[in-house]
Amino acid sequence: MNLGIYQRRVEEVPTLCQQVGVVSKVVGLTLEVKGIKPFVGEVCLVEVSPGRYVVAEAAGFREDVVLLMPFGELTGIRPGCRVYPRRRPFTVRVGEHLLGRVLNGLGEPIDGKPLPSGMPLPVNNRPPSPLTRRRIEEVFVTGVRAIDAFTTCGQGQRMGIFAGSGVGKSTLLGMIARFSSADVNVIALVGERGREVLEFIEKDLGEEGLAKSVVVVATSDEPALLRLRAAFVATTIAEYFRDTGRHVLLLMDSLTRFALAQREVGLAVGEPPTTRGYTPSVFALLPRLLERAGNAEKGSITGFYTVLVEGDDLNEPITDAARSILDGHIVLSRQLAQANHYPAIDVLGSVSRLMSAVVTPEHREAADLLRSLLAAYRQNEDLINIGAYVSGSNPTVDRAIALYPELVAFLRQKPEEQTSFPECVERLKELAERGR
Repeated sequence: MNLGIYQRRVEEVPTLCQQVGVVSKVVGLTLEVKGIKPFVGEVCLVEVSPGRYVVAEAAGFREDVVLLMPFGELTGIRPGCRVYPRRRPFTVRVGEHLLGRVLNGLGEPIDGKPLPSGMPLPVNNRPPSPLTRRRIEEVFVTGVRAIDAFTTCGQGQRMGIFAGSGVGKSTLLGMIARFSSADVNVIALVGERGREVLEFIEKDLGEEGLAKSVVVVATSDEPALLRLRAAFVATTIAEYFRDTGRHVLLLMDSLTRFALAQREVGLAVGEPPTTRGYTPSVFALLPRLLERAGNAEKGSITGFYTVLVEGDDLNEPITDAARSILDGHIVLSRQLAQANHYPAIDVLGSVSRLMSAVVTPEHREAADLLRSLLAAYRQNEDLINIGAYVSGSNPTVDRAIALYPELVAFLRQKPEEQTSFPECVERLKELAERGR
């Protein structure tokens, strides 16, 4: 007796018997639905009117009530709307056709051009196994002197860019996207202002940068779940290109707005607020997202994640949590920005945990020397500015004062100015030699 035929037919039964639920209540950002039993993370379709559906995701359940979070607006949803579970998690279609395209948080095009269908991949992938990750041993060139010289990154490293609002994050991201040594850029704009999206694409990224990039956008007015999904969609696209053996640059602006979106979702499904109103799921979700970047058996994802520092407080919860997960941080200083020093990178407050593994001893020694001179100048800056410092009191400060104008000129860089890594290291060594 051939049981295989009957087994296949039994497995087909769930697809033939369509479960249908109904909306019983709308509470805040969530829909309460009865009559279906989807798994957490399952995609569901809410029929708003004949032929018109809103995509939602199962976010939790309470006894026989399922809590759905919609990807679209709640307008038009009423009691009794039918809900159809799709029996699959959320997926995004990937492929080479994504290069040069601008997508929304669902992976759909928003640039007015048709998008060929590609290979579907689930967005909630697991990070690579720790034992299959290649060690980080090669330099990742950003083309920004202050980063390449003092906080050198490696291919597969994850860096945070910590800054308050209005100190040049977008411009710095655009410079890294245009000048970096990556094969492909994947850029996630999560919770950005709507007017800034086109400005970033045309002004900061440029036509040349867009040609090798995929941009995923979820603006601040869109539902929290869509902003969350944008970050995971971008990471999944980056993983696809990484698995083809390429070196991928993943830029995400911003990690803080991703955390705020998860806080909205967590509070909506009944999680208790903890530190500064953030729910426990926020701090559980951050490593799940960030650990997906890095080296795999072939290819790499080098990640730069901006973190909005609330009130310029570098110890606020999201900043502190991100710093503990990432492999280094670049701090943008409002004081430097106000002095028209761009990029406004605070070299003394920034660190790359893998710099010593990817640079030569000569490079590290030169960077350490110039850091010490810059620190000596900063410690005595007030005395120097008011003329109270007496020349000859401290030889280190004397050398710092003599070298300071050249060091500042080296750290400043115009947005359209690119410096190769060998040239950057050579200039760094020349400065260090004059500062000895």
